[in-house]
Amino acid sequence: MAIKRLFIANRGEIAVRIIRAAKDLGITTIQAYSEADADMLAVKLADEAVCIGPAKAADSYLNIDGVVAAAIEASADAVHPGYGFLSESADFARAIEQAGMRFIGPSADTIERMGDKVAARQAAEAAGVPVVPGSKGRIDSVDDAVEVAAKVGYPVMVKAAAGGGGKGIRIAENEDELRTLAPQAQQEAAAAFGDGGLYIERSVTSPRHIEVQIVGDGERAVHFYERECSLQRRRQKVWEEAGAACLDDETRENLCKAAVALAQSVNYRGAGTLEYLYEESTNAFFFIEMNTRIQVEHPVTEMITGFDLVQEMIRVCGGAPLSVSQDQVKRSGHAIEVRLNAEDPFMQFMPWPGKVESLKIPEGEGIRFDHFLYEGYQIPPFYDSLIGKLIVHGKDRADAISKMASALEGLEINGLKTTVPLHKALAKDPGVASDDFHTQWLEPWLDAGNLSPENM
Repeated sequence: MAIKRLFIANRGEIAVRIIRAAKDLGITTIQAYSEADADMLAVKLADEAVCIGPAKAADSYLNIDGVVAAAIEASADAVHPGYGFLSESADFARAIEQAGMRFIGPSADTIERMGDKVAARQAAEAAGVPVVPGSKGRIDSVDDAVEVAAKVGYPVMVKAAAGGGGKGIRIAENEDELRTLAPQAQQEAAAAFGDGGLYIERSVTSPRHIEVQIVGDGERAVHFYERECSLQRRRQKVWEEAGAACLDDETRENLCKAAVALAQSVNYRGAGTLEYLYEESTNAFFFIEMNTRIQVEHPVTEMITGFDLVQEMIRVCGGAPLSVSQDQVKRSGHAIEVRLNAEDPFMQFMPWPGKVESLKIPEGEGIRFDHFLYEGYQIPPFYDSLIGKLIVHGKDRADAISKMASALEGLEINGLKTTVPLHKALAKDPGVASDDFHTQWLEPWLDAGNLSPENM
């Protein structure tokens, strides 16, 4: 079934991105929006737009029945969930499919299997992919957690079996800490995801966060190489790169092959990302989870490979086979993406939505700005603070950092506070320049006062 009418069940910059990809494929776009998003750029760009409810996400973007009903009413034959909101909801995917529409993502069964960290871990082990030593299944009691920790060794990471975004995660250095922290993690996981199940794994010290982009058509999968996402604050990615300069060619090949093997073993359809921890001291990598959707940082992969990942996922989820074989995927140069949030980096990153008074976007070869801004636009305060992503492509990593620094200087968003100063500071930091960082690097760097108005 060729997709002719695509319903976009998301907002912000990813909605704009999907609209542009779909229009290039000749597909009619229907944009969903809440009452707070009536003036959103995606609403202006789409062929049609449908209000799906009030500002509160639970009553609009997260309301499965409401979104499905709106898509049916709009005569959509497919629904793209973007990222966040309902993008990894098996119930949503199932409801779309039961309504006779295509879900632009994997099947509900695959989302269910790979969205549960324990089931995903078991699938990875079955496919021969290395995993961090930990519990074999979900854990529902503190005594069981203590028993597992004794086997794998401290420190251990306590994680929610469901969900993501850093919620429900605790690190225990010893049994006393584990007995205190496990109940806290259970409560947080139950509140955030409606599921208090946990799993335990050895805490890998100062790891890199490396992920592999794959696309599958339900039978065959290909990888589009890896990304380095170790610069994180509160487990949220801040600065992302493609590829990972810390990997040698053999490790890169093993990592990417493992990702394809796992994707094919679960008959994966659509775009997905397999996330790994990489321990430089031992040159070992461990699978941690799979994101069954397009990711915020997909543009860096597009920049180094030249493929439009959003278009490819729309095609394969419409029933087409992959348009590319593995040997056709080549990588060139180095790309960096920085996430721009409407936050004040000098005030503990407090959200700072405002009106865009003026906007100046840097241009030039190898520069891309994915966003949903326009002059006069009032950013609503109800949603995630991400307002855009600045992406650059250089001939090598040093060239990409230099290009990012100059692109940041050329970017002007007046009327609100943004995280641009953070990225300017990172772009000129010697540790970043020498690729000497890991997932626990950024927060101590901030605590040490490396970001202050005086340094700008």
